[in-house]
Amino acid sequence: MSSTLFEVKGLKVRADNTPILKGFDLSVSQGELHVIMGPNGSGKTTLASTLLGSPKYEVTAGSIKFKGEDITSWPTDVRSKAGIFLAFQYPEEIAGVSVIQFLRQAMSARKGTDVSALEVRFLLNEWMERLGMDPSFAQRHLNQGFSGGEKKRNEVLQMALLEPEVAILDETDSGLDIDALKIVAQGIEATRERNPNVAVVLVTHYQRILDLLKVDTVHVMVDGRIVESAGPELAEVLEAEGYARWTV
Repeated sequence: MSSTLFEVKGLKVRADNTPILKGFDLSVSQGELHVIMGPNGSGKTTLASTLLGSPKYEVTAGSIKFKGEDITSWPTDVRSKAGIFLAFQYPEEIAGVSVIQFLRQAMSARKGTDVSALEVRFLLNEWMERLGMDPSFAQRHLNQGFSGGEKKRNEVLQMALLEPEVAILDETDSGLDIDALKIVAQGIEATRERNPNVAVVLVTHYQRILDLLKVDTVHVMVDGRIVESAGPELAEVLEAEGYARWTV
């Protein structure tokens, strides 16, 4: 049995004095892929941002533990360097900074040592090919003028190169056509094969990406907390019936 890597207990979070998470619990072991599904307004994106330490949200109770250590008060950059990664639902544009420059800086921060441009380029070329990305992509300014599919592939590209221990993917599948969805899913699985101990928490509205991934547990999130957890078959129930049984 894999050891627990990431654990959230009784997490309560608010923004602008409005409670959003209301006692959220989650335990993820090494190598596992957990999926969180829920209706709009259930707190999924708040959860993803809070797990990486976004200052927009205030933790009022509970804890976040990484490898047994309480990281609830850790700032975002410390969590990132420690090996916690967040793929954003809406990645920000950074003018003047190329993809390769950004990744070299991020990889150096993650490893705690200067990473050569040659090493970054070698890995970039390998993963861009896997993700169906043109080699010229590396020189483009980060997310500037990117299509929705390019932004999501770029998030998976970052996940692959940064080799996190915990990867939180916030609706990485939203807005993708079926071909792009397959490529992104293959990229996620390829990173898990390369780094089999990585724990993945995928936030999604849609069951379709789950058909392309090896999922361990599906959680239903309603009104800021987990209300049910089961195997991948739970996603099929949600696809067929929606969330009515948990929201009435």
